[in-house]
Amino acid sequence: MRKIGLIGGLSWTSTARYYQIINQAVARARGGLSSAPVLIESLNFADVARSASADDWDSASRELIGAAQRLETAGAETLLICANSMHKVYDAVAAAVGVPIIHIAEVVGDKMNADGVKSAALIGTRNVMTEKFYRQRLVAHGVSLLPADMKLADRIDTIVYDELVLGKATRESERFMKSELTDIAKQNVQAVILACTELEMIVDVKANVLPIYDCTNIHAMAGARFILSE
Repeated sequence: MRKIGLIGGLSWTSTARYYQIINQAVARARGGLSSAPVLIESLNFADVARSASADDWDSASRELIGAAQRLETAGAETLLICANSMHKVYDAVAAAVGVPIIHIAEVVGDKMNADGVKSAALIGTRNVMTEKFYRQRLVAHGVSLLPADMKLADRIDTIVYDELVLGKATRESERFMKSELTDIAKQNVQAVILACTELEMIVDVKANVLPIYDCTNIHAMAGARFILSE
């Protein structure tokens, strides 16, 4: 099996989910006691989040570049950045290493394209919902996106950074997301893109009116396929 590297700690809760999904996929494919050869560079999210919130993306980029280079040196053959929002610095990180980095929006776009989905609502933290670095890659796959809902983006930021990254999943936030997804289903879209690696903690991706493309699962499974590829 091929070895991959995870740039994690963005937050630790979602990194744990990546590790679980990848190992479960490898175990299913290989059977027995098989598990995945994975390297994890778990960053201090407090440092990275501080850079992002202060709009100091150069500092965030340096943190991720350092992690990527250490993983490459340790033998990782491809890398995953285990956060949607941190793909804002994807290009800089990818240019700093000699191994490929699997882009989360690219694999989500590929799957939606294969499924024939042409319209969707993008749900995530503010920078993912509003900025071009993420939206443009999905649009390039032929997916038309609803305009960003700024009130929803602000509420999701609060839920993610005050609760989910700390490992807290409240009933109030679960009810809020269920209500929002019900409202989105009334609009002219075919699917919802769950573009925040922590939101799976409060959204049942299999029990909604619209199909939900869970970016965490799709991205992690892309990593598992790389591990299992010849």
